[in-house]
Amino acid sequence: MAEFTIGEMQEMQKTLQEKYKDKWEPICPEIGQNKLLWMIGEIGEVIDIVKKNGGRKASEDENIRKDLIEEMADVLMYYNDVMLCYGITEDELKAAYTEKFHKNMKRW
Repeated sequence: MAEFTIGEMQEMQKTLQEKYKDKWEPICPEIGQNKLLWMIGEIGEVIDIVKKNGGRKASEDENIRKDLIEEMADVLMYYNDVMLCYGITEDELKAAYTEKFHKNMKRW
């Protein structure tokens, strides 16, 4: 399966934002907080699926897994909206992630 990059996700989010610009909040720093709150709501939906079904069933039962993955996609959509609101690029995220990885590798 081909990689699915953050850049691709952001482009898809930009397309959605353009399509619904008259219905959705704009992508800008002032709205970033709202997008974070929506993302937390979606994370709550992921947690509910796992809490209700248990981790093993959520990962192995085909129908429950489908719902879990759909909610994870919602989380990623808001995550990318947050990045767009604050102008965080894929390259900036990669650099920060890599730096944090190396810090964590030396932590314990």
